[in-house]
Amino acid sequence: MTRDEAVAILERPRDQAIDIILALAEKAENYDRMCGDVSPTTPSGMTPVYLKSSHGKRKKRPGRNKGHEGVSRKRSEKVDHFKEHILDRCPACQTPVKDPIQSYQRYTEDIPPVKPEVTEHTVYGYWCSKCKKIVYPKLTDALPNSMIGLRAVFFTAWLHYLIGVSVNNIVKMLSVFTNFNVTTGGLTQAWNNLASALESIYNDIGQMVATSAVLNADETGWRINGVTHWLWCFATQTFCYYVIDKSRGSPVVKKVFGAIFKGILICDFWGAYNKISALAKQRCFYHLFTELVKVDKRNSSDSWKAFRKKLSRLLMDAIRLSNKIDQVKSKDYERLKERLYARLDQLIETSSDDKDVTRLIKRLKRHREELFTFLEYKAVSPYNNHAEQQMRKPVITRKISQQNRSDQGAKTQAIFMTLFRSAELQGRNPVETIMAAAQNAIADKAVAENDLKLTV
Repeated sequence: MTRDEAVAILERPRDQAIDIILALAEKAENYDRMCGDVSPTTPSGMTPVYLKSSHGKRKKRPGRNKGHEGVSRKRSEKVDHFKEHILDRCPACQTPVKDPIQSYQRYTEDIPPVKPEVTEHTVYGYWCSKCKKIVYPKLTDALPNSMIGLRAVFFTAWLHYLIGVSVNNIVKMLSVFTNFNVTTGGLTQAWNNLASALESIYNDIGQMVATSAVLNADETGWRINGVTHWLWCFATQTFCYYVIDKSRGSPVVKKVFGAIFKGILICDFWGAYNKISALAKQRCFYHLFTELVKVDKRNSSDSWKAFRKKLSRLLMDAIRLSNKIDQVKSKDYERLKERLYARLDQLIETSSDDKDVTRLIKRLKRHREELFTFLEYKAVSPYNNHAEQQMRKPVITRKISQQNRSDQGAKTQAIFMTLFRSAELQGRNPVETIMAAAQNAIADKAVAENDLKLTV
């Protein structure tokens, strides 16, 4: 309670002031009885659990609702080992025991001790009478001139670039759990070399994204050696393409899919997307709702409240109509859609002296044709949630790894995030899937390098 609030209580009639003071005193006594000697200013993390008001009051019982069948870990159909546990003495009193009188089975799953395996590869060369040169079998278990196998490189790259584990912690994990010793520099160099071998696949994903029918786009801050850059994300339902660039402008978008995009682009209101022509665009409703909430905190004028109420109702009515697209006749659907556009036109023609109202009206006018695109196409969402979800893991990684220290590291980051995340979107094992693709890429590259050396 502040001093002004206390003075306001004392200025009330005597009986009312007494009642308020007694109520506050009772509330303080209850709080002291509940929390003991804990001060109201004590941080929650420093308060013992048994002194917190929620202690012992579970909101919901654990497990499934009454009447529903319980769920537990499924027993594996495959059993690798069989163990029998016998006794010759009672563990309590050490009395000798004879034959067992009953038994039961118990199943456990565990990870066996992991030990690195060293393989000696003997590669034989053969003379080809037609090619007039010595040919060798393709070795795809590792990168050229590398002693670290592909599986180790891919597993650590997945931990770092998708899960967000730092390089130093990966080195420690390998040393403790697998007795695999590697330096941070050696691991980073292996990632860079592997990314170079996978760059063609990365470019292919960029081409598929650029020619997609519906595309979500978003961007967020990134740093390279402490200098601000930008991480761009272009995502479909099955592919995710990341680009790290110094620019946050339209040149990056044009570099990905040109000045004209033949599909539908779902994005926020960032100006870089205004420079791109597309079949259609859908601006994210969530950013509009967020803007309304943000202005509410600083603007309480009547003109703003009236405008905010109309705009919020318009957006919600549009969302409700899109959810009924299969329930409403096409003629009625078109009529309701035209009514929404009429309400939008009426809203943007509003004149107001309020700066926030004027600013949002200007935005709505600029993007009038890009607000209700989702009412025209079923596959389009009014939200850019799909791109936002693809940004979640990179943002977590950004906090842990401190981004990149070189342009090559940023390129490696973009390649691995693109490949791993695309595999996840397709419901496939990211490590095994990309490793199989890498083996094919390494084999093709090995043939090209071999031909080049012999030609020189």
